[in-house]
Amino acid sequence: MKLQARFVQLPLQFDAEQLAEEINRLDASAWLPHPGRFPGNDFLPLISARGDPKNEGFAEPMRPTPYLAQCPYLVDVLASLGASIGRTRLMRLSGHAEVTPHFDANYYWRERMRVHVPIVTQPTVRFICGDEEVNMKPGECWIFDTWALHRVINDSERQRVHLVVDTVGGGGFWEFAARGRNPRLPGDPNWAPRNVPRVGASIETLDLESVNVPIVMTPWEAREHITFLLSETHPSQPGFDATARAASQFLYAWQGLWSTYGESREGWPRYRHTLDSFSRDIQTAGAKTLVMGNGGEFMISLSEQVLKVALADRAQDNEGERRDSPARGVPNLKVAAPARHDPVFDRPVFIINPPRSGSSLLFETLALSPSVYTIGGESHGLIEGVDALNAANGRRPSNRLDETDATPEVIGELRARFASNLRDRSGKPPLPHARLRMLEKTPKNALRAPFLAAAFPEARFIYLYRDPREVLASMMEGWESGRFRTYPDLPGWSGDLPWSFLLTPGWRELAQFPLHRRVAEQWAITTRILLDDLEAMPAERWMVARYDALIASPSDEVRRICDAMQFDWDRPLGMQLPLSSHTVSRPSEGKWRARESEIEAALPFVRDVAERAARFAVR
Repeated sequence: MKLQARFVQLPLQFDAEQLAEEINRLDASAWLPHPGRFPGNDFLPLISARGDPKNEGFAEPMRPTPYLAQCPYLVDVLASLGASIGRTRLMRLSGHAEVTPHFDANYYWRERMRVHVPIVTQPTVRFICGDEEVNMKPGECWIFDTWALHRVINDSERQRVHLVVDTVGGGGFWEFAARGRNPRLPGDPNWAPRNVPRVGASIETLDLESVNVPIVMTPWEAREHITFLLSETHPSQPGFDATARAASQFLYAWQGLWSTYGESREGWPRYRHTLDSFSRDIQTAGAKTLVMGNGGEFMISLSEQVLKVALADRAQDNEGERRDSPARGVPNLKVAAPARHDPVFDRPVFIINPPRSGSSLLFETLALSPSVYTIGGESHGLIEGVDALNAANGRRPSNRLDETDATPEVIGELRARFASNLRDRSGKPPLPHARLRMLEKTPKNALRAPFLAAAFPEARFIYLYRDPREVLASMMEGWESGRFRTYPDLPGWSGDLPWSFLLTPGWRELAQFPLHRRVAEQWAITTRILLDDLEAMPAERWMVARYDALIASPSDEVRRICDAMQFDWDRPLGMQLPLSSHTVSRPSEGKWRARESEIEAALPFVRDVAERAARFAVR
């Protein structure tokens, strides 16, 4: 939430020693790596979606994790805030670590405060927000302007631990805020925070979030978000006026639909069409070039605060269903995106996975289907030959693409490129005007699923899972071989080897790591993004295949995949598939153990993603 002040100290003082005693009794295994993989950052979840410690989502009721019940004084702290409590964590920063500069653009934080209560800290910890800096002392209670660029630096050998509470507030909370202290202004010399003792509050008495994302965003909320973002953007920039006009037209259309349908599912296809049209129109207007006062890109914040959350047709939980809040009294519903007919590409199939997962083997096998058309190999050049999608020319910060990148011009060129290059298994082009069953495999597409789903309305996805230990060993071998140098002269890359494989978000930060840790982070970032993307799609649009099953029983696994994707199959398969065209060295069982020490050293940093991927693989 944007505040008028950078920092405000609330008039509450907690017993930091008592809090430290409680958290020191918690099991060390409860601490999890930071979702952003920032070095030296980890967290312990106290309140999370559905009370699941490993659920990092926002769009579900917030409930206590088992750890909160072990911390009675922490419960008192939460009860004393007079607020509806959202996601709550203990955030730990190791010695000489930092929280890198960022601002909170996500929808969840647009109207939420981040309350900080330092528990373990020291005077050298610097909390910087905009042009101001404070040292938050043990037991104090602070809020700050999360919309401004902010960072934290721990200049000590000792760790820092804060209680961090996300909240929309409440009557009591905003009374505290009104009586808070702005450290930059002269204040009441008699101002002093009130000590909060142990009172024995129970978890059951806490007000916890149950409704935190819309089913259909009201036109009034949409107007508030868009007006705010435009107010944060200087109107002298090229494209501002056209962007404002496109936004105004969208809001008028959205209000008309709301008046007709409200949240009724009957109106969802028209809502979706209006949202997608707005996304295209506003990018054509020049919104992608607009920069806000906090240094953030206007289009990214608009996507996070409106485009991705204004309609729940693509929102799903981990079981492939969206569960409405119990407070709304709505039964659980299976949600699927409105079907759109594609006159050219009939249910095209994209194999997505991190590099070196065995997708070449799967692709070359499925390409033998008599009903399948491919371009004959990977589509790096075909996709990145579209100038707007090319990371090598500096137009893109990574290979990540989402639905906001699927402009009419880009989609038209991309679809034409694929259609003109497709061939069947014998090398023949398709008949004129035929609908095509395309099969595509390019590792970079693991970062592009929302974009591909927007460009190809009937797209289906196969997530190929392989044991991460095998993948990491093969990725290290690939980096060292020099055969996979996708960006050999990458500006800003300072690693010991030229960049290989797909360009993940945050790639610059990986230069500091040795090779085994670098590939582990590259794998984890890719896997987390693709799993998030799949969970946001209707379950009928994707499936999971397993590399180990493909090797152990090729005929059975290929038949299962073909049945699910509705591919024809007319060839027997032997007990062993031929080597793929991208094989570096012949695979063998347990081959990864040659690098076992390196892999075991890297796995703790990506264990949460590895466990999540393993759960996906047994669905």
